[in-house]
Amino acid sequence: MLIAVYGVFALSATARAGVQIASKFGEAPLAYLLSALAGVVYIVATIALARRGPGARRLAWAAVGFELVGVLVVGTLTVFDGGDFPDDTVWSVYGRGYGFVPLVLPLVGLWWLRHTRACPSMSGG
Repeated sequence: MLIAVYGVFALSATARAGVQIASKFGEAPLAYLLSALAGVVYIVATIALARRGPGARRLAWAAVGFELVGVLVVGTLTVFDGGDFPDDTVWSVYGRGYGFVPLVLPLVGLWWLRHTRACPSMSGG
């Protein structure tokens, strides 16, 4: 289920950013580039979470950790100084536009990675 949610976010964030960059990049370049970055992070996290082995787990930890930092930093910046973000990113106001799933998802992802660490059948090791 976790990998499926990441996959949906990978697709939606990347597609949304692609359309925004192609059609109205000049209106909010920072917001649209951050949404594209979020999309790439979701893609990497999806692939890493779906694969087995220590390398995939390290990549998943890095991607999901980066995602959490990104949503916290961008979320905080958009709450306190939205002027630099004339249009929302995936991570704006902690993912408010996506039902706050972008805030909860990395927490669940990190929990899952930690929880499955000791389980060889789930961690691939």
